[in-house]
Amino acid sequence: MRPILIFICFMGIVPPLLAQVKISGQVKDGKGRPVPGVSISIKETYDGTSTDSAGKYSFLTTEKGEKIIRLTNLGYNTIEQNVLLGSGSLVVNFIMKDQMNELKAVTITAGAFSAGDSKRGSVLNSLDIATTAGSNADITAALKTLPGAQQVGEQEGLFVRGGTGYETKQFIDGTLVNNPYHTSVPDISQRGRFSPFLFKGTVFSTGGYSALYGEALSSVVLLQSLDIPEKSEWDLTLSPLVVGIGTQQVAKDKNSSFGLTYNYTNVGLYYKLVKQTPDFFYLPQFQDGDANFRFKTKSGGIIKYYTTFGFSRLGLRRPDIDSLYYNDAFSVSNRNWYNNLSYKEYLKQGWKINLGLGYSTNRDDIRQEVQNQENQMVKFDPTVFWMQAKDFSLINKQDLSQGKIVLDKTVGSLSAFRFGGEYQISTNSLLYNDTLHKFTDHLTGLFAETDVFLTNELGMKLGMRVENSSILQKWNWAPRVSLAYKTGQDAQISAAYGIFYQKPENAQIFYTNNLGFTRAIHYLVNYQRISKDYTLRIEAFYKDYADLVKTIPLSYTYLTYDNSGKGYAKGIELFWRDKKTIKDFDYWLSYSYLDTKRNYLNYTAELMPSFAAKHTASLVTKRFFTSIKSGINMTYTYATGRPYYNFLYAGNHYILGDQGFTRSYNSLNLSAEYLPALGKKNPKVFTVLFASVSNVFGANQVYGYNYPYSGNPGLKQAIEPPAKRFLFIGCFLSFGVDRSQDAINNNL
Repeated sequence: MRPILIFICFMGIVPPLLAQVKISGQVKDGKGRPVPGVSISIKETYDGTSTDSAGKYSFLTTEKGEKIIRLTNLGYNTIEQNVLLGSGSLVVNFIMKDQMNELKAVTITAGAFSAGDSKRGSVLNSLDIATTAGSNADITAALKTLPGAQQVGEQEGLFVRGGTGYETKQFIDGTLVNNPYHTSVPDISQRGRFSPFLFKGTVFSTGGYSALYGEALSSVVLLQSLDIPEKSEWDLTLSPLVVGIGTQQVAKDKNSSFGLTYNYTNVGLYYKLVKQTPDFFYLPQFQDGDANFRFKTKSGGIIKYYTTFGFSRLGLRRPDIDSLYYNDAFSVSNRNWYNNLSYKEYLKQGWKINLGLGYSTNRDDIRQEVQNQENQMVKFDPTVFWMQAKDFSLINKQDLSQGKIVLDKTVGSLSAFRFGGEYQISTNSLLYNDTLHKFTDHLTGLFAETDVFLTNELGMKLGMRVENSSILQKWNWAPRVSLAYKTGQDAQISAAYGIFYQKPENAQIFYTNNLGFTRAIHYLVNYQRISKDYTLRIEAFYKDYADLVKTIPLSYTYLTYDNSGKGYAKGIELFWRDKKTIKDFDYWLSYSYLDTKRNYLNYTAELMPSFAAKHTASLVTKRFFTSIKSGINMTYTYATGRPYYNFLYAGNHYILGDQGFTRSYNSLNLSAEYLPALGKKNPKVFTVLFASVSNVFGANQVYGYNYPYSGNPGLKQAIEPPAKRFLFIGCFLSFGVDRSQDAINNNL
C-alpha cells in the first residue's frame, strides 16, 4: 500500500522506429575479437540495438545533430562517444576494454550466482522488483519469487531454506537494518519500509555469504544505495490509497545532490470498497518520508547520508476464540527513525576504505483487550487466567547504534584481501503492563577474507569472522570458504561451506541471560550458466542447526529458555530466466524442494516447522507492447500445504494436541502499466498509469490455525488474509527526468 507501487513507470517500451539515418559498425575487444550482446543506444533517446554474434550492429534513427552513442556490456567498461548525425549513413566501430575485475575469471555478476557473495546471490535491480506482479514494489515480496524463499503470509520477513524470518537480515551499504518491516500485527504480514528505487540493486544471498556479514543464521539481503543521479527531478504520486511528493536535486557540477520525499497513506476509502475480515476501529494510516545527501570527494570517493522516518497507527477487532460474545481488540502505533552514513574512498597502492555509521530507533505502543458487544473493555477474575492474559499493554523500544570499517587491498587484477570490524550498541526495553524488562548489548565483530584466483578458471574465497556479545558473555568463531571452477563459456561450478551464528530474539533474552548464540552450518554446491539474456542455476544445500532456543515451561503463565534445540534443512533448487527467446518478453521460473525439521521453542520433537512447504514454484512473466506503450506482468506461485500444530501445556512440558497440513497455496497476480508520454518528443512531464490485482481468482489461502485455550480442534480458526484480493490503481508523474529510458536500456 505504499507509494512505491507506482514507480513501475520504468518499463522498457521502445517506440516505433521511423528512422532516416542508418548507423552501423562492429564492436571488438582489445584482442580484436568480436563482442556479441553489446547494448548500443543514442543517449536520451529510444533508438538502439544489440550486437550480433559477429559483434556487428545496425539501427535507424531520426535524430539529427551532435549526439552521444552509449555502449554497455557485462564485463566491459561503458563507452560514450560523440557523433554528428546528418542525412547520410554513419559507420562507427568500437573497441571495448575489459573491466579489471573477476568477470573474465570465474565470477559473474548482474543477476548471477558464483563463489563470491553478491555473485552467488540472486540479483534483482529496481525494475525487476517493481515490475514483478504481486510484489507491489515491495522488495521482500519480489524476492519470494526466487528459489529458497517460502510463501509465508501471516507474518512479515523472509523465511529461507528452513529458517525463520528472524534468521534473515537486511543490510544497507554494509550496515545492519534493525527494523526493516512495519510493526507486526497478529496474523497479517507487513510490508518493508524501503523503496526499491533507493538502491542500485538488491542481492538475495540464500546461504554461504561473506564473513563481512554476521548475526544472520539463514540469509542476508544486501542493499546498495544509489549514487548521485544524472539529473534533477520532481515526482508526484496520486492514488485512492496514497499521495506523495519527492525531489532529487543535482548540483551543476554533478558532484553532489540531495533529495526529499514525503508520503501519506490512508486506506479508508479502499476498505469501504473492499471488505476486510477484521473490524478496523482505527483505519491503518501511514506517514513516511526520507532525505538523502551525497557528494563526491576529490579522490573519487563518495559520502552518502540517508535518513527515513515513519509513523503509523491501526486498530482492529476479531471474535474471541474462547467465547461466543466477546471480541479481541488490538491496536498499535509505531514511530521509527533510521539513519545511515557511508563513506567510500580509493586510497593509494590499491587500497580502498569503506566506513559505515548507523543509528535507528523504533517504538511500538501496543494495547490488547477483550471487549463486549458494545466495544467496552471486559475485566475477568484471576481464576479465568486465559482470558485475563488477553488484557495487556506493551511498550517496546529498540535503539541501535553501529559503526563498521572495511579495508580492501587489490592484489593484481583479480585477487583481493579485506579485513575490518564493527561495533554495535543495542538498547532494548519492554514495558509489559507495569513490569519493565531492559538490557543493553555490546556486540563486537572482527572479520577478514581473501579472494584468491589460482587460474582464470579456479577461484577461492577464504574468510573468518569472530564475534562477542556482552549480554551473552560468549565468543564465536565462524570460518567460511567457497570455491568456483569455470567449466566453459559463461558457466561454472561452485561450492561453499560456512558456520553462522546469531543472538536469540530480544523477547527471549528478556526472560533469561543464560542463553548463547544459535548456530547453523551451511553446505552448498551449484552449477550456473549466465549470459546477458539467459540465467540457469541449479543448487543443492544442507544446513545443520544447533543450539536453537527451546521453551521451558515453569507454569502456564511463566517460562524460560535454553539452547537445547536442533534441526536440519536440505533440498535442491532451480532458477531459469530468459529475456531473449520471445521479443519484448522476460520471464523466470523458480522451483524449491525443501526437506526440513527442527525441535525448537515448544515443539515436542523434531518436526517440519509450520512456516515450511516441501515444494514451492513461481513463474514470473513480463510482456512489453511497444505499439500501445504498455506492459502486462503476471506472477503465478504454488506451494504445497504447510504443517500446523497445537501444543498444549502439560505440567513441566508440552504435548501435541492436534496437527495437520493446510491446503496448497495458489496465487495468480497481474499488473499493467500505460505510459502515455513515451511517444512524445522531449516531453516535460512523464506519466505512468498503473493497476494491479493480487490473487486474481480469489483462492482461499490458509496459513495455519489458531486454537482456543481448551485445545479443542473442532473450534480452531483458520488464519487467512484480511481480504481475498488486493487491488490498486494510481498515477505517477515525473518532472524533469524521463526514467523510462532506463527501462529501455534495461531491455535492449
